[in-house]
Amino acid sequence: MAGKIQMEVPLVEMDGDEMARVIWRQVKEILLTPYVDLKTLYFDLGLKKRDETDDRITVEAAEATKKYGVAVKCATITPNAQRVKEYDLKQMWKSPNGTIRAILDGTVFRTPIIVKNIKPFVKTWERPITIARHAYGDIYKGVEMKIAAKGKAELVFTCEDGRVSREVIHDFAGPGMVMAMHNLDKSVESFARACFNYALDQKQDLWFATKDTISKKYDHNFKDIFQDLYTREYQEKFSAAGIEYFYTLIDDAVARVIRSPGGFIWACKNYDGDVMSDMVATAFGSLAMMTSVLVSPDGYYEFEAAHGTVTRHYYQYLKGEETSTNPVATLFAWTGALRKRGELDGAGSLVQFAGELEQAAMDTIEEGSMTKDLAILAEGEKRIVNTREFLEEVNACLGRGSRRQA
Repeated sequence: MAGKIQMEVPLVEMDGDEMARVIWRQVKEILLTPYVDLKTLYFDLGLKKRDETDDRITVEAAEATKKYGVAVKCATITPNAQRVKEYDLKQMWKSPNGTIRAILDGTVFRTPIIVKNIKPFVKTWERPITIARHAYGDIYKGVEMKIAAKGKAELVFTCEDGRVSREVIHDFAGPGMVMAMHNLDKSVESFARACFNYALDQKQDLWFATKDTISKKYDHNFKDIFQDLYTREYQEKFSAAGIEYFYTLIDDAVARVIRSPGGFIWACKNYDGDVMSDMVATAFGSLAMMTSVLVSPDGYYEFEAAHGTVTRHYYQYLKGEETSTNPVATLFAWTGALRKRGELDGAGSLVQFAGELEQAAMDTIEEGSMTKDLAILAEGEKRIVNTREFLEEVNACLGRGSRRQA
């Protein structure tokens, strides 16, 4: 075959856990290293290594991403009490994704991978809808309290200079519950900047929605920060690119999304994004057919699969049983990272290869060869294959359609 595609700058590679780790290795073996002189800075984010290093390795991987600009990450376990016991861990380590996201100050963008023989459940959707989730604050950092008896709940803020502001939340006549949430202007601005930059990068319209008519301070502040940043820095850029920034209320946005043909980026607050990303993924087909990229406002990118470590299939694999686990999202994490690396480094051959490999994966599914999860959704003729067989068929399709034939 022709010489391998060369890389000048390495990717930051973050390995993961369980079945996702197995697929990671197979994707590299079958579809990447035969064609690319793959240069990576390798970090093992498997649960055992995180425990062994007191999770320093996760921080080191995030810092390396800031240095080299582009990372690709395998799915990892976020341990619960059962996992602590199973893996004999020192403690219940935090989510690696959360740690990396905090260090990079990033926003997660998730986009469905569309193939012709898997139709969206929403018949109007013709093009992918990308969900951008502000992954900080709100209910996920909420402070909650059960109210046991009659009394008054207050929201109190004590300024650094000693001044006190207070608002009555509710006069309770009996038992109930109360919760306080917070967010930061700096975090919201980083979220907005990442969304505007990604919309320009993708040349797609950006939608943003809150409930500012009800939440006249909290949600309204989100709206104001987005609008102010857009007016100051992005309005002319959007106009030149021929794309639009559109704000509306969250309930109106949901109605519009369902009626739309797709093809835009939908920026959501934390809870909205958590819910809507699963809705969009399911309506288009599957989390295993979803790309995910963490984008920093400073221009750092971390690509990963949107799904988890596929524990059930991993235990089948350990028993020597055949598994038909969908590797498409993992493959697209790699192609996304290779494409971005090529774009940043002016390596057109790397960008072209990423596109050819993605097309080969989609062509393989459209020709009827697919893993078990997709066969349930697909129309027409279909042949269920195991994970390795699928990757080998993608490789054969790449050989038929590419100039890089063996």
